[in-house]
Amino acid sequence: MSAFDVEEDSGPTKVADLNQYSRQINVVVKVISKTDVRQVTTKMDETPHRVCEALVADDTGAIYLTLWDDAVDAIEEDQVLSITNAYMNTFKGSMRLNIGRYGKWEVVPAEPWDGDVNLENNISAKKVEPEGGPRGFGGRRY
Repeated sequence: MSAFDVEEDSGPTKVADLNQYSRQINVVVKVISKTDVRQVTTKMDETPHRVCEALVADDTGAIYLTLWDDAVDAIEEDQVLSITNAYMNTFKGSMRLNIGRYGKWEVVPAEPWDGDVNLENNISAKKVEPEGGPRGFGGRRY
């Protein structure tokens, strides 16, 4: 295969394969639980938003998915979600899956889901360094 060949789509990414630099993520996950909803205000324009986190999992691992505004009410426990074009970020040293403005999600039938989820491998529980190292800045250290 040359550098110009396109790989065939091998299906959705597995949760265990995600890392803090993952982008354009396509996953199928089951919603295990949701945290309480909290109110936040953006720093840019002081706009209020509702936010919570949903623990989602597949057969390889679990991760927290950040839900904003309308998705807070629309996404429920025990639903199976197909998420496309999501990305990873870190929040307080922990990896989070985000749908963002360019991503999409939809509830899919649970029938193909085999029922197995791996909650032991929670990749949000693993501490990661912010981009640029422990100080948050790139460059040399003297």
